[in-house]
Formats: sequence, structure tokens, C-alpha cells
Amino acid sequence: MSVDQAVLLQGRRLDRPRAIGTSAAGLAVALVLFAVTPLQGRADFVVVGYLFAVGAYLLAAARTEGRRSVVDRLVGVLMVTAVAVCLMGLGAVLVYTAARGVKAMSGDFFTHSMAGVGPRDTNGGAYHSILGTLEQVLLATLISVPTGLLVAVYLTEYGRGWIAAAVRALIDMMVGIPSIVAGLFVFAFWVLALHQGFSGLAAAIALSIIMLPIIVRSAEEMIKLVPANLREASYALGIPRWRTVLRVVLPTASAGITTGVMLAIARVTGETAPLLLTAFGFDSIHRDPFHGPQSSLPLFVFSQAGSAFTTAVNRAWAGALTLIVVVLLLTVAARLVTRRNRLVA
Repeated sequence: MSVDQAVLLQGRRLDRPRAIGTSAAGLAVALVLFAVTPLQGRADFVVVGYLFAVGAYLLAAARTEGRRSVVDRLVGVLMVTAVAVCLMGLGAVLVYTAARGVKAMSGDFFTHSMAGVGPRDTNGGAYHSILGTLEQVLLATLISVPTGLLVAVYLTEYGRGWIAAAVRALIDMMVGIPSIVAGLFVFAFWVLALHQGFSGLAAAIALSIIMLPIIVRSAEEMIKLVPANLREASYALGIPRWRTVLRVVLPTASAGITTGVMLAIARVTGETAPLLLTAFGFDSIHRDPFHGPQSSLPLFVFSQAGSAFTTAVNRAWAGALTLIVVVLLLTVAARLVTRRNRLVA
């Protein structure tokens, strides 16, 4: 009988206090190593301390549970580490943006525009940009969501043969298109060829081109996850296919579809390059998205961050924080609506 089999038969497990104690012991060894050797630096201590703590933890697991459990615990440690690194990066961005952006936030920031405001003035605001972002994203959502859902339903429920394959290939190619290409296309076709000029609608068209493949792919995958038994039960009751899709398939997949829509909205809300070629930017309040240039939060951040004055740069950080809050509020609202629909169903 091997050592691993003997340990397994004895039922020995590494409990949490011993795991924490051995990890702390490894961290203490790293601390002593940095105290008596030329090693120094916070980043170096974090890396070395992490390696010593994990090594001590795995060594204790091997002595207590056997060598077979070490692989399982190592994979678990790597998974938790990867999640922690991602959360640390995201948290650092959010905390730093919030710390810099709060300084320039005030009542005037949300109620005034940049009309007649110089780079050193402190009375400027982003009201015109917030209004432009909401209108442009709303128009892009109204264009892309119905179209994307119709394409997804066609691909999953009706599409067969080379036509469906060609549509899928086109959608896959659109996913990888750079955002500036969508803006350049709308600029050449809508602004120049059709002589429509810069407007919030032109920006919304460019954003909808970016949103469309994301919505189609996510909605298609969610619809595929709907059990076939639900469709067959509906067909057995004599319900036609279009009504089955409308009343059974789409409501069942609504949570996943909503998530995909929110990902698409979050993807385009911070886009700057397409808006430079379509909305162009405007310092005054312009509520009509169909005629004339219009600002947005990404353009506001872009213009203010390029200034050499601290006041303008602080406004850029405040605009970035406002952009994050807008996306967060939209995501929370979508989650609440989805949860309510699920409870009602």
C-alpha cells in the first residue's frame, strides 16, 4: 500500500487553522529573509511572500493528505490567485478613478456645460456630455437590439444552409472590426455621401454597428440553451412556431439576452474614436440628436484630458467616474428588470 493510499484510508485532512498557520509560517520565513538579506522592495516581498506561503501550504497538505491532494489544492490556489489579481486590477482602476474624479464633482458639473468655459475655469460641467451619451446610447440600443434579436432568432430557429452560414461568418467578422472602422464607414456614407452632417444619430449608427454582433452572438447562444422540450410541448399544443419563439423561447432566455445587451451597451458607452468622426463634439447643450454636432462623455474626457491645465484634467477624471457610474446604473437596472420578470414568470 502506498503512502497516498494509507493517508486516504486514515481520512486525514488539512483543517483550516493548520492551513492558515502554515501559510503564515511561510510568510514569516519570507519576512525574515528580507530582514537578513539584501532583498528589499514591496513588490518583491509580495511575490516572495506569496511563493513561500503557498509552498508551505502545499507542503503541509502533502504531509497530511498525501501527494495526490497537492495537485488539487495547487489548482485551487492558482484559480483563487487569478480571481484576486483580476479583482485587484479592477478595484485599483475604480478606486483611483473615484479618488481623482470626486475632486472636480459638484452641482455645477452636472448642471452646466462647457460653453464659454476656459481650461483654467472651475465652473464648467458635463451636463451636455451626459445628455449626449444617454441619447446616443439609447438610439444605438433601439437600432441594434431588435435587429440583433431578429438575426439571432433566424439563425437558431429558421436559418439553414449556406445563407445561415454566411450570416454567421459575417457576424464573426464584425466582432473583430475595430471601432474606428465603424466610425469611418458612417462618416463616409452618412456624413459625406448622404450629406447628413455630424449628429448624435450618426454616432448612434456607428455604435449600433459595434453593438450588433455582440447582441447577435450572445442572444444566439442563450436561445440555444433553451431546452428542446419546451418547444416540443408548445408545438404539441398546436401553437405556431413564431408564437412559441415569442412567448416561450425568448422569455426563457431573457436573463442571458439581457446580460448580452448590457455587455454591448457597456462596450460602446466608452467608445471615443467613432464619435470623433460622427458626433464631432459640441461644448454647448444640444438636445436634438438628429441635427448638428453633439458631445458625449467619452469626447468630454478626451478633450479635457488633452489639456495642460490641472483643472481640465480633473474634469476629465470626473467625466470618467461619471461614465463608470452611468454604466453601473444601467447594469443594475437591467438586472432588477430581469429579476422581476423571472419572479413574475
